[in-house]
Amino acid sequence: MPLKREYLVLLVLSWVSSLRAQDENRVLFSLGIFQNVSVPVNGTVQAVVSQIPADVSFLTLQFHTHHRNVTLSYTLIPLYGFSVTAVDAGLLSNLTPSQTTVSWFLKTPDGSSAAGIGVILPYTSTDPVPGACNQEFPLEIDPNIYLQYNLFETMITFAPANIGYGRGKIPPACDVDVSSSTRWRLVYEVYQYFLPEGDLSEQSLISSLERVANVQNVQDNSRKVMSLTSHDRTQFSFSSLPGQGVIFSVIVRDPVLNTSASYIPVHTYACSFSSTLDGCSDLGRVSTKVFFTVIGLAGLFVCFVGHRFFKCELFCMGFGFTAFVFFVVITITTPLKYNIRLALTALMGVVGGVVMVMSWWRFGSVMACVCVVGLILGFLISSIVFFTPLGDIPIFHDDLVFWVVFACIMMFVPLFFIRWPREGNIIACGVVGAYTVVLAVNAYTYTSLSYITLDVLKRLLNHNFSRAFISVPLQDIDFILITLWVVLGISGIVVQLYREKSRSFFPPSPYVMWKQERERRKTNVLDPSHHKPSLSARILGRIRQLTQRAEPAGETTPLLL
Repeated sequence: MPLKREYLVLLVLSWVSSLRAQDENRVLFSLGIFQNVSVPVNGTVQAVVSQIPADVSFLTLQFHTHHRNVTLSYTLIPLYGFSVTAVDAGLLSNLTPSQTTVSWFLKTPDGSSAAGIGVILPYTSTDPVPGACNQEFPLEIDPNIYLQYNLFETMITFAPANIGYGRGKIPPACDVDVSSSTRWRLVYEVYQYFLPEGDLSEQSLISSLERVANVQNVQDNSRKVMSLTSHDRTQFSFSSLPGQGVIFSVIVRDPVLNTSASYIPVHTYACSFSSTLDGCSDLGRVSTKVFFTVIGLAGLFVCFVGHRFFKCELFCMGFGFTAFVFFVVITITTPLKYNIRLALTALMGVVGGVVMVMSWWRFGSVMACVCVVGLILGFLISSIVFFTPLGDIPIFHDDLVFWVVFACIMMFVPLFFIRWPREGNIIACGVVGAYTVVLAVNAYTYTSLSYITLDVLKRLLNHNFSRAFISVPLQDIDFILITLWVVLGISGIVVQLYREKSRSFFPPSPYVMWKQERERRKTNVLDPSHHKPSLSARILGRIRQLTQRAEPAGETTPLLL
């Protein structure tokens, strides 16, 4: 009898503990209110919302974590077509006429723990249904935005929406008719929200997601990138910004009923938090810091005294020109690792700088060298032009149009140098030299200004990058660096113009001066140097003196007769 009593007590305790565990793993949501959720190890959390108003036709649940995948499911055990796994996951549930409670299930695919935030948003029968005309992804109705990224571009894809319908009603057909009474009247808007630069913290992400969760918040806080109709593709590319947090949102609108709904926002840092190589915590390589620190110091020197020390300027400009071209070629043609490519680029840059200096030293063609400097300034100016919203105009997504316009702007700048070579050279020293200081700062802290030239480099290296939208955020650090760039550039130009106003336009070539001096000595017989043996004759004479044996002098005084 005591054994039976103890056995009964154990059963009751286990039943109570199981009920307590179920309560602990059950999270009650309120419509439109964010809720913190923690998924335990090897556990499942049930998300429940009740007391749903009768005018609500469907609900969306969205759940976001910092970088860990979670699985949202309609069923306790996730099934294909009834669940989705992502860092930013969402589900849409249509309601039956009398339904007042809905529940979903959350777990991690690998059984680990995870923490994040979730919110449930209600929509009425007049609101568009995001992803209701899905024909590509496993879910029957898929309100998610699917994101992929690489070094060059970030791609987002989403399923088309359908017009709204009431509880228990049959959904309108998606592709039977294209009239204004079908889903083809819907329009879509794509938005970007940039997180604070260099901030990879979870708290920053959570507060940002709360600002873009629903339609009104997206409109108030995000930047509209584009609008499209139901006839356009629902796949887009953006320039990848490693280390810069970006949240993408899509709003679908019904212009007839003047209603709208939001897809599940998705975020990315264009880097991995779990990778031990090239992860988010390892964005600033030591080799990159060393390379651009040296470049920045050289650029600062060129900015203020480049024209005065003309040979040093030519070496630096030749280094930059050759290094850029060689890096593009070696990246396209070889699979070498980044550090090896950077070392070879630096080596070839030195060779290019020496060649440029020697070409001026040997031939004395100032205009040829200055035109190369002008091309570098033209490249930077053209890159700045396409860094603005002008670069996102659809016509410039065509490679032929882009490169023709880019080359025309780039080639126009050296024409200015032909008419005013000294002033043009000094302006190039100030603008380009100051920009290298910005690049040096970017090696230590994130700044969007590096993408002025980096976007052009990406377009050279990746043929698909032409379709990407290249908008980047300008935040406090960027405005500080723009001010620094302008101040350094103007200061360097003014200082060099003032110092060089009483000097000759360009220093003469040493080789040309030596040739002129040699010709002068040959024709001027009054010049004592005219009677000197040539350099080769003097060298041969000296060699004979060192190698021939000296004869004895003998008697040197006259004999007395």
